[in-house]
Amino acid sequence: MITVIEQAVQARLVATAPKVETVPVTLCYDRSDPFAVRMAFPALATLEGVEVSWTFARELLMAGIQHPAGCGDVRVRPYDGDRTTIEFHAPEGVAIVLMTTAEIQRFLERSRELVPPGLEHRYLDMDHSLDQLMRGSC
Repeated sequence: MITVIEQAVQARLVATAPKVETVPVTLCYDRSDPFAVRMAFPALATLEGVEVSWTFARELLMAGIQHPAGCGDVRVRPYDGDRTTIEFHAPEGVAIVLMTTAEIQRFLERSRELVPPGLEHRYLDMDHSLDQLMRGSC
């Protein structure tokens, strides 16, 4: 049974310079963390020269392809009829990526097949989470 979905997508890094680079990005959804999605950027796309991943709410991504969503470190909004903008805010600055909305929708549909929205709580391992919490407090 499949428990993790990974999907390679193309993203455009939007910068103040006229050159807009396309980079391969990986979207990941893991049934063991049913409320979250992860977006991984390859080393060639980061200032540090190492892969960087951002984890944020699947619900934020679902809402953001329809209308502006988010007010924290990650913000998602439609750009035009075919593309979606995802902004990542960090102390070092802001990274803005532009992705094809259809690719995001395909990824979200695959995640819905694994864990339907509203049923995420059924996939949480509360015993494991409590065990981890208790081990950390000793």
